[in-house]
Amino acid sequence: MDFKRKSCILAAFFLVYVSRKACCVQGANSNGKKSPYDAAITHYDMLSPSPSGNERAFCQARGACQGKTLVCPDQCKVRKPVKNKKKKGCFIDCSSKCEVTCKFRRPNCEGYGSLCYDPRFVGGDGVMFYFHGAKGGNFAIVSDDNLQINAHFIGTRPKGRTRDFTWVQALSIMFDTHTLVIAAKRVSKWDDNFDALTVKWDGQTVDGVPTDGDAEWRTNGGDREVVVERTDDTNTVRVQVANLVELNIKVRPIGKEENRAHNYQLPENDAFAHLETQFRFFNLTDLVEGVLGKTYRPDYVSPVKIGVPMPMMGGEDKYQTPSLYSPLCYVCRFHPQSGTATT
Repeated sequence: MDFKRKSCILAAFFLVYVSRKACCVQGANSNGKKSPYDAAITHYDMLSPSPSGNERAFCQARGACQGKTLVCPDQCKVRKPVKNKKKKGCFIDCSSKCEVTCKFRRPNCEGYGSLCYDPRFVGGDGVMFYFHGAKGGNFAIVSDDNLQINAHFIGTRPKGRTRDFTWVQALSIMFDTHTLVIAAKRVSKWDDNFDALTVKWDGQTVDGVPTDGDAEWRTNGGDREVVVERTDDTNTVRVQVANLVELNIKVRPIGKEENRAHNYQLPENDAFAHLETQFRFFNLTDLVEGVLGKTYRPDYVSPVKIGVPMPMMGGEDKYQTPSLYSPLCYVCRFHPQSGTATT
């Protein structure tokens, strides 16, 4: 019995010794420098910017990235910084990934989950396709158990055409009992200094997303935090709905040269301001639906013709909803909880 007790006491002393030794090793650098045992992802020193102004970091952690200098790419620069917003242009990852990603992401119209132009999608499977919808129509972009995103289309039909030219003017994000709407205002003449972006929360217009301080508007939608963060002084935001979706959105017009090149024949008193968007989804089910949503199914095979200039995706009849705020369509899966805003 005494032998067992002595063994336990010795084991306890050993564990205490090992624990203190580890603490001493990790805290050995009393001069403020990071220890080699710090997490690799954050173990780096910031260097002076490159001649072109790009941020640089020197990785120090042991592993594949040790001794490498990571440089923030040009597309991560905020060319017109949000007022008083002091944030890095990049996230640095000195783990085995050895990569930098933009802190202020803009919609990448060539990237997965993008919705741009008239309108062109890149699905979760990486396949590009067009979905015309209809001028004045509303369509379910994503419909899942806990989330629905509808898009409102604007457009025009020049004389002699058999179908509309269309663009996405507004997005409605429905979840739990809430509805968040991001939309582009109608603008007769485009001005980059004019903020053409509007936000509505549960039917009420948000009185301007701040352009100073943290430059964000946030609220708690039940258990989910919702954040609309400016990534430029005007017309560019990142939207986050916790554990559901992240959107990078830019409002842009149809320019004169673009109008001429595509023969849109737009009226002179309407710039046709619309949204360019890139989505990032979290926790989608395997049965997710919607024009874009279904491309995230694990067994999805795209029906569009690969290699043609404009591969078309049909299904307007399946995805059309009665309004921007309606969760109803032929294949929609979302069932709103009682109290969801519908205006």
